[in-house]
Amino acid sequence: MSLAESLPSPARMNLGVVRHDWTREEVAALFALPFPDLIFEAQRIHRENFDPREVQISTLLSIKTGGCPEDCGYCAQSVHYDTGVKAQKLMSLDAVLADARDAKAAGASRFCMGAAWRSPKDRDLDQVCRMVEGVKALGMETCVTLGMLTGEQAVRLKHAGLDYYNHNLDTSPEHYGAIITTRTYQDRLDTLGAVREAGINVCCGGIIGLGEGEADRVSMIATLASLPAHPESVPINMLVQVEGTPLAGRESLDVIDFVRTIAAARITMPKSMVRLSAGREDMTDEAQALCFLAGANSIFYGPKLLTTPNRAHDKDMQLLDKLGMQRME
Repeated sequence: MSLAESLPSPARMNLGVVRHDWTREEVAALFALPFPDLIFEAQRIHRENFDPREVQISTLLSIKTGGCPEDCGYCAQSVHYDTGVKAQKLMSLDAVLADARDAKAAGASRFCMGAAWRSPKDRDLDQVCRMVEGVKALGMETCVTLGMLTGEQAVRLKHAGLDYYNHNLDTSPEHYGAIITTRTYQDRLDTLGAVREAGINVCCGGIIGLGEGEADRVSMIATLASLPAHPESVPINMLVQVEGTPLAGRESLDVIDFVRTIAAARITMPKSMVRLSAGREDMTDEAQALCFLAGANSIFYGPKLLTTPNRAHDKDMQLLDKLGMQRME
């Protein structure tokens, strides 16, 4: 019996039903499907829950760049690596709100703010809370990524009006130690629990192309899909290789493998927004179109994703127009 024949069949997995008990064997069975069958199932489930022609657009701003004490092997902002990124202070409130106004004028409905911290100090959180309040007053959804949070800090952000907190798992539990040593997988799960307990929506996904195998991509999706509540947003990033980091110089990931991961996320988390995130600068229009067909329905727009390049805004709009797609209001 082949591996594919030994795995659970799609009919036995109740595809399209919201579940929190996904096994690695079941997710592996999705990855093993013939590509046309996988895309069909992902598109079918996507259409049951979303308008397939709509894409939610977010903007990501680095409000505090560089100087991070963590050793994430992909990150340009780590103090452990010489990447040319210099540590900067937290941006002023006025500067952040000016960027938020520009983002809204360009069509973004969610404004995400990222700070290169292991975890925020209370005095820094005061300023971030004011930023959240200011962006909310502009009529935009708010999201921040600040590192690890305590329960009290999560409650403070909730009271400020925060809609989403981003804290990615990055990869599988099995591969995690090869990428990061300064915090544990459980640390990440604890922060997600604090965010959820505070009543904030969760934005959580991972990075593909970290030297992991398919079994790790399976494990990461199974972990996300088996959380007590699915993340409302699931960013799937393709590694952007940064010179000076340990992960620079790796062979690029096959785009079909990336699309399979998008499809598996859509099928296992049918009501979540699946965001096609970092790495789009190096993707062809055809690759991105496949990701949309696989169930991606959110993107970041703007020239940068924290410190790495992102696809130009006009190219995004041209692609959506070419595909007959539009911004989600």
